[in-house]
Amino acid sequence: MEKLLSILLVEDDPADCKAFAEHIETLEDVCLVSVTNNAGKALELVEEHLPDAVILDLELHKGGGNGISFLTALRRSSLSVNPYILVTTNNISRITHEQARQLGADFIMLKSQADYSVEHVIEFLRSLKGMIHYSRKRPLGPDQHEVISPREIKRRLANMVAAEMDIIGISPKTIGRNYLIDAILLIIDGHTKKVLSVIAQKNGKTDASVERAMQNAINRTWRSMSIEDLQRYYTARITSEKGIPTLTEFIHYYANKFKNKY
Repeated sequence: MEKLLSILLVEDDPADCKAFAEHIETLEDVCLVSVTNNAGKALELVEEHLPDAVILDLELHKGGGNGISFLTALRRSSLSVNPYILVTTNNISRITHEQARQLGADFIMLKSQADYSVEHVIEFLRSLKGMIHYSRKRPLGPDQHEVISPREIKRRLANMVAAEMDIIGISPKTIGRNYLIDAILLIIDGHTKKVLSVIAQKNGKTDASVERAMQNAINRTWRSMSIEDLQRYYTARITSEKGIPTLTEFIHYYANKFKNKY
């Protein structure tokens, strides 16, 4: 008997959910393991069902969370092999698409494209079924280790730290954001002294201006984000009476969080 392609659907449009379910029901080699409109629930379903593929809508307005938060959580999970991620979306932002790819999306299909349909999405996945199954049955053994270059490790860490900045609301437009990411990566790399000077020299700035931009980015986030969200995603103890992390606390919190990833 031919092996089934198992799919989890993460979608908040009831009409689309119904169309996917009805079409898959007509196919003998595809099964729909579950449907959800909630990003948090989606991760639970991935861990429960271990689907071969996930059809992921990025904007879950009628559900909970969003596709980016799901991809971020999936990246942090302990799964040995992740499902193939096919993003279907009305969002046309190049930045959003790039972030989704960096977080693990395998393919992005626009719902606005001329040939988009439920049938087209499923046929696309069916065309990849052999490779999806092949890749999922070849996890690294206990005595095997993925060989990753230092450059690739730095790139992956930078993407992970950038995703954390997104989660707590430090916008890519904020001047101090890139300085914060650089500082965190330097600490992870073992730099303990003159971190500000290294960043300042790299960007042609003074130490004081770099420090000010980073602290301002932190301050702005703590003043604009809800305290509930911040406490959920930033769990370190804050010593300042203002209830805002100092620059040193912030940088070392994230450096410690990611230093043992690779």
